[in-house]
Amino acid sequence: MLYNVKEDTLEINGMSIDYAVFGSGEEVMVIIPGLSLKRVKGTGFTLAVMYRQFTKKFRVYIFDRRKVIPENYTAEDIGDEVAAAMKALGLENACVMGVSQGGMAAQYLAIKHPELVKKLVLGVTLSRNNDVVRGAVDEWVSLAEKGDIDGLVISTMKYNYPPERLEKFKLIMPALVKAGRPKDSQTFVRMTKACLTCDTYDRLEEIKCPVLVIGDKQDRIVSPEASKEIAEKLGCGLYMTEAYGHGAYEQPEFNDKVAEFFGVEK
Repeated sequence: MLYNVKEDTLEINGMSIDYAVFGSGEEVMVIIPGLSLKRVKGTGFTLAVMYRQFTKKFRVYIFDRRKVIPENYTAEDIGDEVAAAMKALGLENACVMGVSQGGMAAQYLAIKHPELVKKLVLGVTLSRNNDVVRGAVDEWVSLAEKGDIDGLVISTMKYNYPPERLEKFKLIMPALVKAGRPKDSQTFVRMTKACLTCDTYDRLEEIKCPVLVIGDKQDRIVSPEASKEIAEKLGCGLYMTEAYGHGAYEQPEFNDKVAEFFGVEK
């Protein structure tokens, strides 16, 4: 099978966690995705194509959030469930990439479970709250709780992409809105509120592995400054893309920088 794609579900510690895995490499790479209107199940091949440049060096694992999201769900909970999933599969010493909310969880993973993380990429994420992320989260929660799901999808796209990039989606926006609707708005609200629970700034120095931070100068969800302050606190590498907004992680330029940091040969 192309890219050796597999999808499965783990039953651990009372949680059901879907994951996708692909690639034929001998090393382990773990991706913790950001908050999404869609879940990982059924997207394994699409994800393998998106991250195909990693498939020769790595066996790549992408873990979804647990299926049943509890009240008061946190970024630290996500980090703990990824750690539990990795241990259940016998994974350690992995190259870990966390984007957005996944980057928040990845910080907790590296702090609390250092044996699991060999190198760490933190993409378009934050280590503590700011007014920018509060504004985005408040809007999404309000729309979801009112049942305005189409408005929610449009809002997430508005925050993810700069206006000039969003304009390119104008003709296909109705299809994107239809495809992006979450199945369960309550679950989405609980996951969204978890974006406001990351508080690692004063603990960042507990991360001992090599780290690369990637941000974007037009990030309207966590802010460009959030990426810069993580890198400054850690004294690690920082790469800022120019014009992709929070959706920078979807771009080849982003993956090229991750591949370089993880030692993937061109």
